[in-house]
Amino acid sequence: MDIYHEIHGNGEGRPLVLIHGALSGIGTSFGTILPLLARSRRVIAVELQGHGHTPDVDRPLTVEHFAADVVELLDRLGVDRADMYGWSMGAAVALRLGTHHADRVGRLVLASVSFDDAGLHPGLLDGIQDLQPEHLHGSEFHDEYLRTAPDPAGWANLVTKMKVLDADLPRWTPEQIAALPVPTMIVLADSDIVQPEHAVRMFRLLGGAVPGDLTGLPACRLAILPGTTHTTIPHRADWLAPMIDEFLDDPEAAPLPPRDLALSVAA
Repeated sequence: MDIYHEIHGNGEGRPLVLIHGALSGIGTSFGTILPLLARSRRVIAVELQGHGHTPDVDRPLTVEHFAADVVELLDRLGVDRADMYGWSMGAAVALRLGTHHADRVGRLVLASVSFDDAGLHPGLLDGIQDLQPEHLHGSEFHDEYLRTAPDPAGWANLVTKMKVLDADLPRWTPEQIAALPVPTMIVLADSDIVQPEHAVRMFRLLGGAVPGDLTGLPACRLAILPGTTHTTIPHRADWLAPMIDEFLDDPEAAPLPPRDLALSVAA
């Protein structure tokens, strides 16, 4: 599969890989923030199987496959290690990279991610199997697909395959989150599809929610964007870009020492 990607900027150091949300592409997920992030670093924006410019293949859509495809792309580009910024489904892909391909990851920025189904608002996915492709006609995602897809008639198949993924979302254990070995920034909208309590729990598992004036700042970060929904996170570029830049450039956010997993999970 030829994985479509764009490279922007020419900054030195680790590049930043942008991984889009479900049914989205580079434009609808990162069109506003990409040029801001590319001012100081090299940015590699990808489009996953069946999304945007990347053709579909005879293979299910899974977070595991997506993460393996990103690793393959890094191999092709000769990139040993990269930072990752994922939104929504892309955040799950980035999290999979952090837990299963940590040697390829510098730092993670995860926007709207849950590590199990309980992190979503109750009932959120009820009726998702009743979603029909035509229900999204006229949306920014459908419009982008028509402009970019190799086969614009493939929209219905993409929606069908995404419903299969939604019916069996990826899951991580608290122990896997607590053991995540790379500095991580969690981003959430205050009116997101992920419950804020879940984001705080994940932050605690990563070693956050400590009295920083006494203990020092942890390597992880938590940002909750006010007056923002799940689908408007991509429009908060003016807020997010400086926060992401500061996190990725912070020399104090070094690779993490081993944590007491029992204490982290109990928290």
